[in-house]
Amino acid sequence: MIKIKTIKSLSELTELTELKKAYFDSSIVPLDGMWHFGFAPMAKHFGFYVNKNLVGFCCVNGDGYLLQYYLQPEFQLFSQELFTLIAQQNSSIIGEVKGAFVSTSEPNYQALCLDNSATFKVNALMFQHNTKLANKNLEMIDMQLAGAEQLTDFVTFAAANIGAPEQWLTQYYGNLIERKELFGYWHKGKLLAAGECRLFDQYQTEYADLGMIVAQSNRGQGIAKKVLAYLINNATNQGLKAICSTESNNVAAQKAIAHAGFTSAHRIVQFEFKHA
Repeated sequence: MIKIKTIKSLSELTELTELKKAYFDSSIVPLDGMWHFGFAPMAKHFGFYVNKNLVGFCCVNGDGYLLQYYLQPEFQLFSQELFTLIAQQNSSIIGEVKGAFVSTSEPNYQALCLDNSATFKVNALMFQHNTKLANKNLEMIDMQLAGAEQLTDFVTFAAANIGAPEQWLTQYYGNLIERKELFGYWHKGKLLAAGECRLFDQYQTEYADLGMIVAQSNRGQGIAKKVLAYLINNATNQGLKAICSTESNNVAAQKAIAHAGFTSAHRIVQFEFKHA
């Protein structure tokens, strides 16, 4: 019998670290860094226990959506029943679960979401850089490594151009600056683009996850392609393979990403669960 318990401290459970590694290893392609290292750590984590042994986990964000789900292979016989219990909101420990976000590179998790789905839609496209398709003549832009004194500028910039909450941005960008993974393109004293080259500490360590924001007033000028070229070069110089993602409705970004030599075979899908 699998029991569900709340995991209060992620850092205290060695077993959870091992399960997370198995979770990432089970994916067909590297998972999106923003979802799994930006959003998942802030979500509530729940452990699946058999005889007091941690054999799986899931996490649910503040909006009631599953972000990760994993059960060790030897307990897969119970996975469908367990997942349905969670999706039907019949777990008193987990509580409300509206739906899930899952990538097509996670076939087991995706299949369980399909079984419980009322509706679903593509949320984002996942990309991997292909050196054979890369544009060798792609012009790079001159970007500067962000310093702690520029944190407010980056937070204000991102809040204005993508609408993200400032409190979250302050924590997120503060961490990137400390890790030396945030870059800015400034012109005449104005921040026109922010670029991220996020490295992984425990999982997917051979990859660098790229992200960028271009000021709305300066889009359509080819800046995105040049920012990507800089970030790809930064990753390559560290011996890392570049990955990235973008929203399904951001056609302009998709074109810039493809032009920089990225291809996309997988999606992040948002599921809404059917409830009895």
